[in-house]
Amino acid sequence: QVQLVESGGGLVQAGGSLRLSCAASGSIFGIKPMSWYRQAPGKQRELVATVFSSGRTDYADSVKGRFTISRDWGKNTVFLQMNSLKPEDTAVYFCNVYRATAYDSWGQGTQVTVSS
Repeated sequence: QVQLVESGGGLVQAGGSLRLSCAASGSIFGIKPMSWYRQAPGKQRELVATVFSSGRTDYADSVKGRFTISRDWGKNTVFLQMNSLKPEDTAVYFCNVYRATAYDSWGQGTQVTVSS
């Protein structure tokens, strides 16, 4: 059974920082690319950042230069360092494999709220 547990969200003022963590269990981690996604109220879930097995990373244009994704292979954990946060970053953040769909297992996510 795949299990994903996200943590680290909270309320922060604009310009602040948060570090999200995602603990993955089961066979999901392996060498698969892992991603962070977010879903704001009334909007579809969007891909935010991805880290590939090679170490290469990719980011949505809206977070480039502000967010950094990383992973700890030994601990099956993926991180998202978020700096210079903006109110438009407010959303529930999820981690999962790259290109995950609604048919994949999802965790509960962690709420990030950025006040102006």
